[in-house]
Amino acid sequence: MSTDSPPPPLSRYLAAAGVASRRTAAAAVKAGRVTVNGQTVTDPGRRIAPGDRVFCDGHPVSPPRERWYIMLNKPRGYVCTNSDPHAARRALDLVRPEPPVRLFSAGRLDKESEGLLLFSNDGDYVEQITHPRHRIFKRYEVKLARELTAAELARARAGITDAGEQLHVEAIRPLGGRRYEITLNEGKKREIRRLTAALGAPTLRLCRVATGALELGDLPVGTWRRLTDSEVERSRRPGLPD
Repeated sequence: MSTDSPPPPLSRYLAAAGVASRRTAAAAVKAGRVTVNGQTVTDPGRRIAPGDRVFCDGHPVSPPRERWYIMLNKPRGYVCTNSDPHAARRALDLVRPEPPVRLFSAGRLDKESEGLLLFSNDGDYVEQITHPRHRIFKRYEVKLARELTAAELARARAGITDAGEQLHVEAIRPLGGRRYEITLNEGKKREIRRLTAALGAPTLRLCRVATGALELGDLPVGTWRRLTDSEVERSRRPGLPD
């Protein structure tokens, strides 16, 4: 931590250390899972000064020496979870940096979806990519069971209610036949699949092709690579693609 900047709050310190995203780190603090200098702290805003000894769940916490930002082309059949060691196939297990690094996914894809998935040990980055207030849009290519009418396209843009949640797309563009490019901001659980099912056109295939201005490109399915600095910045870029 720089002596020229104010000490960070505890939740941000934990996020920077790769413990979790800032929101999840704040929840861990409120749950009494974090100690500072031997004392349990429940205020996520508690400032952490140089020399403070921070532990989470009994393990020492310190910011990583090296930041990792990784893109995976997730195959179908893999789940996005850090916490379930019994999951048959985890997307995280496809990513094997050396030396081993504790990583968190910046957003999720459901088991049957595929495409661009980001991982990092930088909790602030994960929070920025995933929280809808930052408006880091995600772009998908989907194949539906049938073509949508103009009225149904308008409904998708305006939004529908499903299970008490409002679902809508930021943009939807026909690609020909039954294929569409769909852009989301928040990405509620299985949002595209739920929305298209409500329109009577179930999703047959879903692939995330971009996060921010970062595109999946030609990365082979099931493989990963480290992002360059410029690619990290592109992934942070808000707003709709050109």
